[in-house]
Amino acid sequence: MLDIKLLRNDVDTIANALQKRGFTFDVDQFNQLESMRKASDIKTQQLQSDRKKASKKVGELIQSGKTVDEAKAEVSQLIGTISQALDQEVTKNKAINDELLQFLSGIPNIPDADVPEGKDESDNKVVSLVGEPKGFDFEIKDHVDLGATLDGMDFDTGVKLSGSRFVVLKEGIARLHRALAQFMLDTHAVDHGYSEVNVPVIVNSDTLKGTGQLPKFEEDLFKIEHDNRPFYLIPTAEAPITNLYRDEIVTDLPKKFVAHTPCFRSEAGSYGRDVRGMIRQHQFEKVELVQIVSASESDKALEELTSHAENILKALELPYRKVLLCTGDMGFSAAKTYDLEVWLPSQNTYREISSCSNTRDFQARRMQTREKIDGKQTAFVHTLNGSGLAVGRTLIAVMENYQQADGSIAVPDCLVPYMRGQKVIA
Repeated sequence: MLDIKLLRNDVDTIANALQKRGFTFDVDQFNQLESMRKASDIKTQQLQSDRKKASKKVGELIQSGKTVDEAKAEVSQLIGTISQALDQEVTKNKAINDELLQFLSGIPNIPDADVPEGKDESDNKVVSLVGEPKGFDFEIKDHVDLGATLDGMDFDTGVKLSGSRFVVLKEGIARLHRALAQFMLDTHAVDHGYSEVNVPVIVNSDTLKGTGQLPKFEEDLFKIEHDNRPFYLIPTAEAPITNLYRDEIVTDLPKKFVAHTPCFRSEAGSYGRDVRGMIRQHQFEKVELVQIVSASESDKALEELTSHAENILKALELPYRKVLLCTGDMGFSAAKTYDLEVWLPSQNTYREISSCSNTRDFQARRMQTREKIDGKQTAFVHTLNGSGLAVGRTLIAVMENYQQADGSIAVPDCLVPYMRGQKVIA
């Protein structure tokens, strides 16, 4: 959530910054709500002052000739009238502030100054290319055909069990999927210094409001009703991990967490895109990285977190590129995002495998997560997150880049220990 002081001080500048990311900020509505809030605040303060003054009128009325009982009765009636008006104004004030909060919760983050302006992914900036795509002297297959050849991917049974965009992984492919997740966890926990956590995959609405998925993107979520309360399957482990410190003052920063979880997305509005195979599933797995840091450290933390995700791709020897997203392609909560895109031979292109974002204090304001400065004042922390990596898409990349002429798949060297010495899936 944006700092409302920024809007109050210079709403036009903020509106222009948001326009760069394709969001039209309703200045008139904001000014109207602010005007109503100010008027209600003034009236509330005046009524509180009037009630305080009224309580002192007993002595004045007695001096004017009224009996003590008459004076008390008159003051009591006056205070009652003022209190009734004050209660009504307090209720009105709360409703205005709730409406203002609802208005603010739908506004995306402000892009950093160095984020390139653009409308969509075609305007993203390639920062670096790592590795050379491998040449094949045979006709390459995509992961779907490879999975069928190895009897390792069963999309038909996934449809039978759940519906479209689900898959059953079997035998060597299932082991490879598990090995990838374990390798990522170990690398981030042991080599990169993240604390491993295991978090719930069903969360309440406050959790998703904290990280920005609610209220704006509810249609993209899988919702569950239980005990007349809404719960949601997590779209990413970013949500529960980042909310570990909701409504708390954090000490001993930075905090660095890694978790492996299933993730669930309804993919509303994306029908027709990537319907073949595992590129875009309703259920998938990710190893997620989250950092909670002081404001002064967040720029450095984004570069570090992104490099940690890159290290997985380097260890797997997969060609990839690092891309700085433009203003029109960033996520709702992000101020700056790097995408890592892995080379897929069957598509002859790079596809996203990780998004690493700095949300600055945007999520912390929604969650009310702070740190103490100099032991006295508090300040909002900065939160960062990134996939380290998306396990299913990494599986696809390994299958396609390590495929062999006979349809088998060579196991990357770093995964052989996790596959109990198996070097080829055949």
